[in-house]
Amino acid sequence: MKKQPGSRHCFVCGRQNPFGLKLDFYEDAELGQVVSQFLVPETYQGYPGVVHGGIVAAILDEVSGRAVLMGGSDDNLMATLRLTVRYRQPTPAETQLTAVGWVERDGGVGVRVAGEIRLPDGTVTAECQALIADVPEGFRANWESEKSYWKVYD
Repeated sequence: MKKQPGSRHCFVCGRQNPFGLKLDFYEDAELGQVVSQFLVPETYQGYPGVVHGGIVAAILDEVSGRAVLMGGSDDNLMATLRLTVRYRQPTPAETQLTAVGWVERDGGVGVRVAGEIRLPDGTVTAECQALIADVPEGFRANWESEKSYWKVYD
């Protein structure tokens, strides 16, 4: 599977963020999905032994949004307009997890993407649907100073 790049300070994928999750993302072209396998340390728990819901939402936002990068340009960055998360059961900390994201519909206003977090046995702990769209040019111009720090690999 092709590894997608990370960035410098992103909370989810940033390689140099001392407080970040440092997740790696891979493209499964056969299934049309972006996949990440990871463990969330108890530092990011809400209730004892359970990953905080905000952290779960951040992971789902990242994995689903990265689906638009598959088979295209790594510069095709988009921003989330709407994110709906359904928490199906507690997501355990200190447990091997898998996040999966995919494109549901491309066209109209933005791109509709979706994602899931799964336990080792495949049970879904949380899922999302999101609407993402191109970033306005003025906003994108502010990213120029960080551009050399995008596409960071270990």
